[in-house]
Amino acid sequence: MLHIEALPAFTDNYIWLLTRDGGSAAAVVDPGDPDVVLAALAVRGLTLDTVLITHHHRDHTGGIARLKAAFPQAAVPGPAGERIAGLTRRLVEGDQVEVLGARFRVLDVPGHTAGHIAYVGAAPDAAGVLFCGDTLFAGGCGRLFEGTPEQMTASLAKLAALPGDTRVYCAHEYTLANLGFAAWVEPDSPALLARVADDAARRRRDEPTVPSTLALERATNPFLRVREPAVIAAAERFTGQRLATDSEVFWAVRHWKDTEYD
Repeated sequence: MLHIEALPAFTDNYIWLLTRDGGSAAAVVDPGDPDVVLAALAVRGLTLDTVLITHHHRDHTGGIARLKAAFPQAAVPGPAGERIAGLTRRLVEGDQVEVLGARFRVLDVPGHTAGHIAYVGAAPDAAGVLFCGDTLFAGGCGRLFEGTPEQMTASLAKLAALPGDTRVYCAHEYTLANLGFAAWVEPDSPALLARVADDAARRRRDEPTVPSTLALERATNPFLRVREPAVIAAAERFTGQRLATDSEVFWAVRHWKDTEYD
């Protein structure tokens, strides 16, 4: 059985550690801090087999060099469209990669960065697993540092089209702040109020709020709800104009969060 564990890093990052029952090999996703990974491997007596990378930002790639020095045999697949030192394989949408015997397919999800990719697990034991880096967050999405609103809207729609029970392993603990903004957009949403209460209770217990599920994101994340009348109305009130396309609604909501909430 494939196990996925959150390794907290920096102030709010999660590095995902993958292991198998009784196995001695491990994989990690987006290891910005090598010390966190090396300590976890040492405590568990594990050897690093694979390092999955979603995009080029330093808090996701900063550990590659030291991890490769410690485990030269480790594979380091990552996005073909980004300049990342140390990759052993460059991936584009449609590619597949094997991780500890589990298969993952690659999706191109530009927007946060120009070449961002995501990994979607395949049956049997990785089905329903999504490593999405900083494209989709619990209750939110990544800022547009390099991509366009049209690209990010399409990327989020691509992820939202996955099955509802897909578990969203994003890379940051931003959930409560994201949900606070979501409540600006849809203040009367019962699903959102229930989620805020549940996730706040998790944080009080010092538990991660991720993974969430795509069904929960579709019900409460304003960036996946750009076709919902309440979200459209809120975005139009913010801009003071009619919005004709999904990407216009998305960008209005993203700009609203960037300028008035964050």
